[in-house]
Amino acid sequence: MTEPALQEGNKRVVLAFGTRPEATKMAPVYAALARQPGITPLILSTGQQRTMLDEALAVFGLTPDEDLNVMTDRQTLADLTARIVPQAGRTLRAMGADLVLVHGDTTTSFCVTLSAFYEGIPVGHVEAGLRSGNMAEPFPEEANRRLTGVLSTLDFAPTPGSRANLLREGKDPHGVFVTGQTAVDAVREVAGRVPLRPEWREKLDAGQRLVTVTMHRRENLPVMADMARALADVAQAHPDCHFVYPVHLNPAVQDAVRPALGNLPNFELTEPLDYAQMAPLMAASTLLATDSGGLQEEGAALGVPVAVLRNVTERPEGVEAGVLKLAGNDPDTLRSVIGGLLSDEAELARMRSARNPYGDGQAAGRIAQAVAWHFGLVERPADWA
Repeated sequence: MTEPALQEGNKRVVLAFGTRPEATKMAPVYAALARQPGITPLILSTGQQRTMLDEALAVFGLTPDEDLNVMTDRQTLADLTARIVPQAGRTLRAMGADLVLVHGDTTTSFCVTLSAFYEGIPVGHVEAGLRSGNMAEPFPEEANRRLTGVLSTLDFAPTPGSRANLLREGKDPHGVFVTGQTAVDAVREVAGRVPLRPEWREKLDAGQRLVTVTMHRRENLPVMADMARALADVAQAHPDCHFVYPVHLNPAVQDAVRPALGNLPNFELTEPLDYAQMAPLMAASTLLATDSGGLQEEGAALGVPVAVLRNVTERPEGVEAGVLKLAGNDPDTLRSVIGGLLSDEAELARMRSARNPYGDGQAAGRIAQAVAWHFGLVERPADWA
């Protein structure tokens, strides 16, 4: 991707992020802002997830303008917060930021928002208004996104339901935009141009079904070993399926899942996959089983059924539309839901045909127009409905 020239008089919009999901969902926004006259986008990376973040940036051809490089081994949330807040403030000042865009619900998003607030710089919150209603699930994401929303000036809600959440909390409707989800923009673009890895293509050609698994949430760690054993039971009951699980680098996750899943012939544990590998894998899968947030939207965008390995979701539109099904983190329920789906082709077909409630692939353009509107450059964009 060509870096935009910094023209005198252009408004400097700093996109701040530090994890792979943020990078993939903000990449389309960066591209849309780069096409917007009067705007120069810049990237501030915190490096909250070093390796996975760098791989995601490479997929989209992006290079940070500034990098805080805060990641340390076995970092705690408190330590991470203490490193990001002061560094981000100094760096935003040095970058001459006129507006800061943050994404979603990470520690980076909240900390950079707090820093921008202290510096008197307005913040736009991409993927604003998602709510689970439970501060402990997901943790700390539910708190991060609520705290970010208190301080943001512009709120880019992916769905009408997210907008309604923000208005109930007292946000000014003038600063709330319904844009669709930028994850839809990103996953369709990458899945459409990157081929599936040959070894997985061979599995499909041999008549096996692919099932993509991700499981890493903090609130699931106390029961993750039991969840892994339930997944092992499902895999043994469905030898026609090849399960691919990119295991999170967190040592606690590795220790919980490898004993139960490491020796099954149809359960492949891999290193974390970059987005260029993950997007076509999801697109080729019969089912996604995940406790991630973004994969719920990406599955819906690709027409792939999703079993959500959580008790609640801040993305209820997918459950209502029928493309998501809550499997919880109770091993017996998980075993029943995922095993039941893999045994019921009619139900899978129904979920595949469900409408995608998360966007039309044009979210980034709406966000770029809203940013330009904020600076008085263009008309306000129409909401996505």
